[in-house]
Amino acid sequence: MPRITDYSFLFKPMSGIKKTNITGSFKLSQINSRSIQSQLKAAGINTNSKQYKTVIKKMMSDGNGEMYTNIQSIKNLMKSYDKDGDYISPVTGLAGLLLTNENAASRKRIIPIPESSKDEMFEQTKKEFLRENGVLNGDTTKRSDVYTNMYHKVKKNDRLAAGYTMQQYERSYRKAFLAAARKADPGWDIGKPVPAGALDGITRESVENLTNSVDFKI
Repeated sequence: MPRITDYSFLFKPMSGIKKTNITGSFKLSQINSRSIQSQLKAAGINTNSKQYKTVIKKMMSDGNGEMYTNIQSIKNLMKSYDKDGDYISPVTGLAGLLLTNENAASRKRIIPIPESSKDEMFEQTKKEFLRENGVLNGDTTKRSDVYTNMYHKVKKNDRLAAGYTMQQYERSYRKAFLAAARKADPGWDIGKPVPAGALDGITRESVENLTNSVDFKI
């Protein structure tokens, strides 16, 4: 999962122009004026919402109050946040996946994840291991889709930890496949065709039982 700690770039295309005033635009420093607040409410913006407050906080931080913006830009930016003011990933359409300095440590915790997601990861990892001869090919892998499917199944506040947990399972599956291939042919190495039938006796349950569920490393 890509680590994002600064997403100010999201605001630059839609936050207005920094020095040139345009029709309907205003300085961020004027955002709390009675006139601007009336315009915001007339446009259907709930200025008490966490969405609105998060957007304004970021815009103020990025522009120091001197940047110009307009009502539509604010409305557009608010679509990037949920009702709790959490950023919505444009890739998954889900909130709770933004990794920051504040939540980086809490992400590294093991939590229960859906059995169906573990099944999906096991099968996908096995398929790619055989197809790529043990090589981790970032260009062809579909394992990221497994993560996305899982994120839809878990609560927002657990999504980062669920991703971390799934990483541990994924590593355990791959470790088991590597060991099995080398057991079938001690001379086998990554990049060579996997010995026929080397992975036939391996199941998800056998891997997890052998490693005491998961080799958790924090």
